[in-house]
Amino acid sequence: MGYIQVLPEYGLVADPFVGLVTTAGASFGPVLEQVTELEAITEDIVGMLAGEGKFLSSFPNREKALVYAGSVTSIWYGIAVGLFIAGIVAFALL
Repeated sequence: MGYIQVLPEYGLVADPFVGLVTTAGASFGPVLEQVTELEAITEDIVGMLAGEGKFLSSFPNREKALVYAGSVTSIWYGIAVGLFIAGIVAFALL
């Protein structure tokens, strides 16, 4: 990996792969790669909230998995809350 010296008296070099001027020996390339990976993960998490599309690391043809999982979860929570309220009403009538 080569650098282009910009100001050698201050130790500044240009990283042609990233396009940034940094100090000699330090490059933001690995940091930018991690930021790109984290951006893809956060976009995946935000996309899960919409319920459309698919997970970043899911198998092919699983586009409706989020919709079905959300529906099943809502049904179970609805049953649990409904039974809790029915229990409170039943004990109040005793």
